Amino acid sequence: MARLTVLISGSGTNLQALIDATTASSSLLPNAQIVRVISNRKNAYGLQRAENASIPTSVFNLISNGYTKRFPNSEAGSKAATSAAREAFDADLASMILHDKPDIVIMAGWMHIVSSHFLTPLSQANVKLINLHPALPGEYNGTDAIDRAWADWQAGKISRTGCMIHRVIAEVDMGAPIVMREIPFQQNEEKESFEQRFHNIEHEIIVEGTRKIVEEIKTAP
Repeated sequence: MARLTVLISGSGTNLQALIDATTASSSLLPNAQIVRVISNRKNAYGLQRAENASIPTSVFNLISNGYTKRFPNSEAGSKAATSAAREAFDADLASMILHDKPDIVIMAGWMHIVSSHFLTPLSQANVKLINLHPALPGEYNGTDAIDRAWADWQAGKISRTGCMIHRVIAEVDMGAPIVMREIPFQQNEEKESFEQRFHNIEHEIIVEGTRKIVEEIKTAP
């Protein structure tokens, strides 16, 4: 049984897709179990989704957990102090995750860029780390990817966008893709309708990408 930790920051609709896929009645992820959901925002509705499914939850935040106070110059805008605070946070987040002995960590709308102080301990423990990003490789890296793609569609610059599950590396949204899905724009479609169609596809690929990594672990020598 593959052990999954899911990192969230928001409403948790992609988390819900994973919860639904790991239930006893589902054949999508029958050999996987979510062992913890961690949010960096205490009001994220995804925490309630996890609690509804009897999944342990934790809230871990750079500011409310005191990391900026430990490095007070970060509050004054010092880049060195801000970096030090984030690195300490990342190291402790990694320790928290590793305590549960997961096989896979899934970033499902996790709004925090992680550093090597997070990535290295997970790599050393052979924990797989994947992320859902609402764009195709090399397109719209970083935040607001859907909004930026929509604006380019409206300007006549593109005819499609997409989303992917990719491995997480230090460079933001640049890890090797695991699952990709192109999403064409449709004439006369309202943005709200497009976003719903987009999110439905995200719900599919986060399960598909996780399943591929579970299978990868099972077949590893």
